[in-house]
Amino acid sequence: MKLSAITLDCPDPPLLAAFYQQATGLALHPKSDADFAGLTGAGELVLGFQRVDGYRAPTWPTQDVPQQLHLCFTIEEDLAEAEARLLSLGAAKPPGQPQEDRWRVLTDPAGHPFCIVKAAAASE
Repeated sequence: MKLSAITLDCPDPPLLAAFYQQATGLALHPKSDADFAGLTGAGELVLGFQRVDGYRAPTWPTQDVPQQLHLCFTIEEDLAEAEARLLSLGAAKPPGQPQEDRWRVLTDPAGHPFCIVKAAAASE
């Protein structure tokens, strides 16, 4: 088996795709539409976003609505700079930062938690 896509449920696929496109620089898949949007990079992996009616955002750090998965991104820039950039794009910073000196937990505009970690710290 080869992993070909990771797809997140959300209320607004184009909006969430735009957030991750600005955050990562990945290209918008040409067949993206209001119900499904995808981003593609140099490899074949697609990061997808599908519309779900009645979507309920995960809660972090509580599990009232389980997160089910979270994405982790390594960054080259300083953690504080990356955090500020992502917040300006529409991310939020929830309470409950387990090791804020090593990584940051943020949530995307649909509420999915994701982590950013400095590239050198990711290998430690």
